Formats: sequence, C-alpha cells, structure tokens
Amino acid sequence: MKAGSFVACLALVATACTSTVAGTASPAPTTSTTKQADVFANLNACRLLDQLNAGQGFNPGENKSNRNQCIATKPEFATYGLVLDSVQGLTEFAVTNAGVVNTSINGRNAMQAGIPTGGCVVAMEVGEHASALVLVTMSDAGQDAQGCPNAESFAERVEPLLPKLQRASR
Repeated sequence: MKAGSFVACLALVATACTSTVAGTASPAPTTSTTKQADVFANLNACRLLDQLNAGQGFNPGENKSNRNQCIATKPEFATYGLVLDSVQGLTEFAVTNAGVVNTSINGRNAMQAGIPTGGCVVAMEVGEHASALVLVTMSDAGQDAQGCPNAESFAERVEPLLPKLQRASR
C-alpha cells in the first residue's frame, strides 16, 4: 500500500463518521472551558514512533495532518502508524470499525480490527474518550496476514509509554 493510501486509511480509522443535513440545527461547538483535557498533551506521536523505530530501518515519522498522528515506512516491509486520540475511546472505535475483536495489550483494554484496504489496527484504552491506535500495513499485500501480529507487537512496545488509564469520576 502506498503511503498516501495509508494516510487516508489512518484518517478513516481515527475519525468517527458524522453526518450533517443542510438546514438542520447542530449543537454549538464546545468551548475550551468545557473541553476535556488532552491526556496526550505531553506526547507527540512522531517522537514516540521515531523512538520506538530507532535503528530498525524506518524512515522518520511524518505527520500529514493537524492531529497527533504519525506514519513511518520501512521500505519493502511495512508502514507503521500511531494516533494519539484524545477525543475517541474504545466505544467510538467499536462503532466506526467493522469486525472489532476485544483484546488486551500488557493488561490494558484494547480492540483490534482489520483495515479495509489491508493491514491491521490496534486501539488501546487511555480514557473513556481517549485511545492510542497502532496501525500496520505491510508493503507486500501477500504479507497482510502479518499485519495484526506486527500491530500487536508494536502496541506492546507503545503501551508502557502511554498515560495511565484515565477513568471518569462518578
């Protein structure tokens, strides 16, 4: 898969679908005083990705959006992506992805799903409305079966660097 397709897929997996009908009222956008704190405020997806990929032949990570997400490619192997999403948790991930399987990464609640264009994504819980997503797309479509094992393995390396689970107070 080419990097451009991966970026589009990264955006698709990392965003929930919304629909707006012209002429209908929509809720007002939230203001900074009501917006929840960004649990990833001190983490940069590209720095984490580069740190974990150091010495393994990956190109430097690239962020092609204004979100805290990054991709890095190792030619003729795979493209790895990391999304630090402070807005969507596992509930939203399950709604927006087909074939979701519950799993655990180093004891942290997680979900795994195939990427429609090939590859695999693992979403790890960081809060009720926060998750870290690891995406892997193999360079050779014949190696797609390795996408999920590679995503799980990489997620196991990412998980200790994530903030502790943020639970909503009740």
